[in-house]
Amino acid sequence: MKLYRTITTAVLLCVLSLSAAADDLQANLRRHIDYLCSPHLEGRLAGSEGERLAAGYLYDQLEAVGLEMFTDRNGDTFTIVGTDGNRIVSKNIVGILEGEDHALREEYIVIGAHIDHLGYYTVNIDGTEQKRIYPGACANASGVAALIETARLVREHIPAPRRSIVFVGFGAMEQEFAGSRFFASTDGFGQIGNVKLMVNLDMLGRGTAANPFEVYPSLPLAQLQAILDYVLENESVPAVPAIHNGVVFPSDNLAFRQAEIPALTFSTGIFREYRTVKDTPDLVQESLLAAQTVYIAAFLRSVADMEILQVSDVVKPEKIYSLQECETQPKFFRGGVQSFLDNWVYKYLNYPQEAIAQGVDGYQRIEDSKGKVTYKAVVYVSFIIEADGNISNVAIERGFSEPLDDEALRVVSASPKWKPATIDGKKVRTKIVIPVEYHLKNR
Repeated sequence: MKLYRTITTAVLLCVLSLSAAADDLQANLRRHIDYLCSPHLEGRLAGSEGERLAAGYLYDQLEAVGLEMFTDRNGDTFTIVGTDGNRIVSKNIVGILEGEDHALREEYIVIGAHIDHLGYYTVNIDGTEQKRIYPGACANASGVAALIETARLVREHIPAPRRSIVFVGFGAMEQEFAGSRFFASTDGFGQIGNVKLMVNLDMLGRGTAANPFEVYPSLPLAQLQAILDYVLENESVPAVPAIHNGVVFPSDNLAFRQAEIPALTFSTGIFREYRTVKDTPDLVQESLLAAQTVYIAAFLRSVADMEILQVSDVVKPEKIYSLQECETQPKFFRGGVQSFLDNWVYKYLNYPQEAIAQGVDGYQRIEDSKGKVTYKAVVYVSFIIEADGNISNVAIERGFSEPLDDEALRVVSASPKWKPATIDGKKVRTKIVIPVEYHLKNR
């Protein structure tokens, strides 16, 4: 009886310890997300003070975990020209947990999440200008929070990993994945040729049927399934991702795939509030995010410890070109983007009755080069013109309100075929971002 009580007490203490650890993990994740979405970071726009503060926070957290930091707190800086033509200085934050196996420690697993988001815009409400901040909770404060806590879980695990694991917070993802492109070059990470796998974290913490926890692959399914099976054979995990079967949304994994480095993304997918001011911390379910983080840490330990990590056959994506790279531009009814706006978008675009009923009356303040100021609601929509002329991947790049966003998506998604762009006479895929403007009726 005494032995039975001793065993029962030990089991109870173990359960209580695990419960406390789970509570601590959820509290840590919530704390990270709340900070990254706080108003004084103003949406973490690439190159802004908010992005700098977010990068500094990530540096402090990774250093506290016990990683060896590659740079000082200022990060690994790089300069780009933004989509608006302005010069942007951004940075990556990089820390490493060095592997203990002398035969494998020079092989690297990279895990990363982008720090930046969309910033804010200005609206006019009853004659007063106010900021509308894009908090970016799911996209991608959730990924940064998971990155920090994954580093903590892997760092505290005994034994240490055999391969080295590099933890990266990418800057300026919203500027054509500039941070990950910089890192994937030899200027960004000198040992990029020894990277065996990249794991990307983007938009986590959901768990509905519409937004399940999934892994988005860029390697043959047989290889991926073998790794996932290895994880389940060697780890006890509270959540297991499904393999995504469909379009892979563009994220920081793209830079690695184009460098012919295998890359995976863990995500719960694009959601209704994506790229809108309604992507707030309450959307992230910390219990689900905690379970997903525990799995990601287990996945990292597994791939870092596998004797042979066979992920060499990369499924390289067909490149998506910008308009500037194309020899001939895509055509819509013998015109270009403006023809699409004039002859399709504004021909069929309606001001939603739901927006009127909700009293949507905010205006974005736009000042031209001559100082003229106008007020309008603008929804930025991106899409890809495929090589066969069909459009795909229609998404909100920067939203305004749900009714206006949904109407813009409806009209653009119904587009007829285009004449695709060409390079050297070959039809190519191109990405376009258009501003869909509404002049609000109750102004």
